[in-house]
Amino acid sequence: MNQHAEMTEAADAAARTVAHVDASQLAQPTPCTDWDVRTLLNHLIVWTSYSLEARAKGESVGQDVIDRDFAADPGFAADYRAQLDRALTAWSDPVTWEGSLNVMGSPTPAAEVAALNIAEMVLHGWDLAAATGQAYAVDEPAAAAALRAVEANAELFRQYQGFAEPVPVPGSASVLDRVLALSGRDPGWKPATGA
Repeated sequence: MNQHAEMTEAADAAARTVAHVDASQLAQPTPCTDWDVRTLLNHLIVWTSYSLEARAKGESVGQDVIDRDFAADPGFAADYRAQLDRALTAWSDPVTWEGSLNVMGSPTPAAEVAALNIAEMVLHGWDLAAATGQAYAVDEPAAAAALRAVEANAELFRQYQGFAEPVPVPGSASVLDRVLALSGRDPGWKPATGA
C-alpha cells in the first residue's frame, strides 16, 4: 500500500517539532527513559531522514551517520528538513513501494518498511514535542498509518524492549493517543517538575 501522503504528513509534523527545539533543551529528559533530548533528536534525524532515503534505494546508512551528533550543528533543523525532503522524493516513485528491501539480511516488503518509518516519525516526533513543551499535531490518516504499523509489530518490539507495556486509554481516545498508548507511552507524559 502506497502511503506517501501519510509519510509526508508525518515528516512535516516531525520537521515542525525539530524546528522548535532549542539548544538549551538538549539535556532535558524525554518519554524515552534512557534518552535525553539530544539523543532522541539524533535518533529521529538519522532514522527518519537519512535511513529513510537509503532504504528507498535498498541501502543502509553508514556507522559514521549513525554516530554523528547532528544536534551539535546550529543548523540541525534546516538540515533535517532538507534531508527529509530528499527522503520523501526517494519514496515518491510508486515503484519504490513495490517489492522487497533488504532489512538486516531479510527481505521485507517495501511498504512495510515505509509504514514502520511513519510510526517512527509519529512516535518520536511526539516524544520530542512532549520533552520540549510543544503541542504535537499530525493528521488522522498519518496517525492511523502509525497505529496500523504499531498494531502489527508491538508484541515483537516488546520482546526486544523497543516498546513498554501498553498504557490504558479510554475508548474515546484519539487515534494518536491510541498509537502512543499501544507503544507503551503515556499520552499525558510531562517532564518532571524542575527538569
